[in-house]
Amino acid sequence: MKKRIVVVEDDEDFLTLVMMMLASEEVEVIAASSGEKGLQLLRAQPPDLVLLDLILPDMSGWEVFMQMRDYAPTRDIPVIIVSSEGTRHDRSFGLNVARVHDYLTKPFMPSELRRSVASALALRK
Repeated sequence: MKKRIVVVEDDEDFLTLVMMMLASEEVEVIAASSGEKGLQLLRAQPPDLVLLDLILPDMSGWEVFMQMRDYAPTRDIPVIIVSSEGTRHDRSFGLNVARVHDYLTKPFMPSELRRSVASALALRK
């Protein structure tokens, strides 16, 4: 059975790139172009992994993250932040305070994304 990944990202070009990067993996990638759409998808059918941008048109990625953590069925889903917000402080907060699985700063190499996704999905067995 394919693992499901929800990508919450409003940049269509970047979304296309992510889908291409993960095309060879045995995963189903579902996209949401806003935080609210992402939360609706997550609640309707919780995925195995979430790739989450921090800058969304309707709410911040951190708001999405906090709502995920406040809802029991999505609380333990691994989250990989994919953002252009890549200061040392941003990464440190994401990894050490929020405890996201990984924090990738755009642009990143396809191999970085695939490695991070594989690592996160391995936790969900």
